[in-house]
Amino acid sequence: MQKLYFILFTLFLLVGCANKNIFSKFSTGSMLSIEKKEQLLKANILNNQGTDAYIDGNYDLALQYLHQSLLIKERILSTEDLNTATGYNNLGLVYKKQGKLQKALLYIKKALQIREKLLGKNSSQTAESYNNLGTVYASMGKTTKAISLTEETLDIKKNIVQKEQEDIAISYSNLAVLRDKLGETQEAINYYKQALEINKKLFGEEHDITQRNYKDITQLYFALKDYKHAKEYAKKMIQQDEEIKLKDIHINAY
Repeated sequence: MQKLYFILFTLFLLVGCANKNIFSKFSTGSMLSIEKKEQLLKANILNNQGTDAYIDGNYDLALQYLHQSLLIKERILSTEDLNTATGYNNLGLVYKKQGKLQKALLYIKKALQIREKLLGKNSSQTAESYNNLGTVYASMGKTTKAISLTEETLDIKKNIVQKEQEDIAISYSNLAVLRDKLGETQEAINYYKQALEINKKLFGEEHDITQRNYKDITQLYFALKDYKHAKEYAKKMIQQDEEIKLKDIHINAY
C-alpha cells in the first residue's frame, strides 16, 4: 500500500475534556439529577482511561473502557449527542488500530452523521470525521476514496479559515466605527485599512464589502481635510461620488 499516511493524520480526541460544557445545554428547569451527573462524570473518566490505554497500545483495554463510557452516554444523552459522537469517533479509531476496519468505518460514520447534522459541514469536528474516515479507507487500500475524503477535509478547513478571516475584518470595521464616534479619526482609518487588506484577499477589489472599505476610508480622510489621501482611495472606488458627503456610520455587524 502506498504510504498515504504521511498526509492522512488521525486525530484522536481526549474527550472527557473535549466537551467541557457537557451540562450546559440543560436549563435550570430540566437539570440532570445528581445521579445522572455522576454517571456522566463516570463516562468521562472511563473515556479518559480508554484514551490512556489507546496511547499505551493496549487496544483491548481501550475498547473495554470506551464501550462502557459510550453505553452511559447513549443512555443519558441519547445516540445523537455530540458527546456520544466523540465516543463513536474514539471507538472507530481504536478498531482501526486493531485492523478491524469495517467496525472502524461503522463508528466513524456514526460520528460524522451526528456532527454534520448538529454542527453543519463547516465545523472542525465535522472536518475531523471526514479526515478519520479517509484514514480508514486508506487502510483498506481504497486510495481514491481516501483522497476524496481528505480533499473534503481540506475544503472544510479552508472555509473555516475564511469565515474566521471575515469575522476578523468585521471586528476591525466595528472598531473603526467606534473610534470614529470618539473623534479618533486617524485610529478609525487604521482599523478600516486592516479590514480592507483582509477583504481584498478574500473578495477582491470590486466586491461590495471591499468597495465599502474604500469609501469609508475616503470619507474619513475627507473629514480630516487630507485631500491627497482621500483622492488616492477614492480612485479605487468603482462608482466614484462627484462630491463626497459625510454621513453617520453605524455598526451593522454586531
